[in-house]
Amino acid sequence: MPGKLSAAEAIDRWHLELRHRILDLAAGLDRIDHARSDPIDGAAPPVTQDPRLSRIREALRLLTDGRGERTVRVQHIFSDPYDPGWRSSP
Repeated sequence: MPGKLSAAEAIDRWHLELRHRILDLAAGLDRIDHARSDPIDGAAPPVTQDPRLSRIREALRLLTDGRGERTVRVQHIFSDPYDPGWRSSP
């Protein structure tokens, strides 16, 4: 099995894919920004209060905080808290 890649080799290998994913993410966020944010019937909260969007923003901040372990930390942002009684739930 080959050894670990150097940082330069990793950038060479994944730069285009990461660039693509970042552009795709930017496009998705632009679609949210340009979509109608106020509900037609007035019943739904504005998108700025949507916890899913808050989690996305939190994950984006985490990606650039320089602390490492990004995968695990992002997964925790999008995971439900552990429920010790999950087996007894209907």
